[in-house]
Amino acid sequence: MTETASTSSRPDAARVRADRASADHMGFVGVTTGSSSIMKVFPLWADILGLPTRTLVGHDLPMDADPSVYRAMVEQIRDDEHHRGALVTTHKMNVYAAASDLFDELDPFAVSCSEISSISKRGEKLIGRAKDPITVDLALNDFLPADHFARTGAEVVILGAGGSGTALSWALAERADAPSRVTVTARAQDKLDHLREVHRQHGTAEGLIRYVVTETPEEADAIVAAAPAGSVIANATGLGKDRPGSPLTDAVVHPEGAWVWEFNYRGSLEFLHQAVAQREARGLQVIDGWRYFIHGWSQVVADVFEIDLTPDVVEQLAAAAESVR
Repeated sequence: MTETASTSSRPDAARVRADRASADHMGFVGVTTGSSSIMKVFPLWADILGLPTRTLVGHDLPMDADPSVYRAMVEQIRDDEHHRGALVTTHKMNVYAAASDLFDELDPFAVSCSEISSISKRGEKLIGRAKDPITVDLALNDFLPADHFARTGAEVVILGAGGSGTALSWALAERADAPSRVTVTARAQDKLDHLREVHRQHGTAEGLIRYVVTETPEEADAIVAAAPAGSVIANATGLGKDRPGSPLTDAVVHPEGAWVWEFNYRGSLEFLHQAVAQREARGLQVIDGWRYFIHGWSQVVADVFEIDLTPDVVEQLAAAAESVR
């Protein structure tokens, strides 16, 4: 009887696996993760992709947190067997600066761009990757004609030299239809010095990138207004999402026929509203960050759970996300 009772109280292997799977989760490292659409989208994607968990856990950290905070967060992900990995937004460069030594492997993008946007595990190894150069290129190709720059002679103005701005400048340098010039702005010289070094290591063509300090929004206005017709003007500053505001003033005059790209899809979105206000008068194409969001998340989810994404699957994910937008 004793042996029988002992046997019946022992959980079977299937139940152990189920209990373990129910505790598994993916992480989201950001500033205000709870207000992101991904919290509603992730369970839908989990069903489509057959993921082992439908749970996404936010790690909210203040802007420019102390390095010890980033290290503790990475250690938590590394040491928790149920934590499958994480997407990092906003803090990508800070995570690299504070905790890159905690990773067993870093991909070339992560090392060259000094940022980590995807944290994954392979057995006992902790892996850091920078997915933005891929995702920003996918998002750009979703709206911009493949021959746009060759046909128009347009340029690109990237407002912001952080992780997203760095990724876009990298992707443009690799593009078959590259612009004749890419201007990247930042409020401080050190950000541009770092970006210049990234481009030097990458072997970016000399003279393609122009680095400009814009201490005030009025100075950024002047850079935008001087760009040729049809140019791409991108807000990669984070202003309008994590913090209110825009890198430009309401008085900015966009180039005729410009493609104005707001990297954000949620928040106060002042940059987007400024462009919409003059869309008809200037013939603007105004794009928000929704497709960038879709590509960014789908690429990291695929990385964390070791999934191969096809264009058809990405469109299924996009359709599911649209239902809760």
